[in-house]
Amino acid sequence: MSAITGAQIRAARALVRWTAEELANKASVGLSTIRRAEAEDGPTTITAANLKLIRIALESAGIEFIPENGGGVGVRFKK
Repeated sequence: MSAITGAQIRAARALVRWTAEELANKASVGLSTIRRAEAEDGPTTITAANLKLIRIALESAGIEFIPENGGGVGVRFKK
């Protein structure tokens, strides 16, 4: 599982149309954790455990995180 960036978290949250508060609730993390994660375009400064919870919440909502593959990181809906 590759690391995800703050920009990917922001983009994923926009795709599922969740507020930062909704993501915090669904991931069982604090709102300040979401805000810290999204403040960075690159790698986040939050703990690996919290990042995993955020990733799981967004993936459960249908998001697929796209790793760096020559075209840059991104997000999209799973098929």
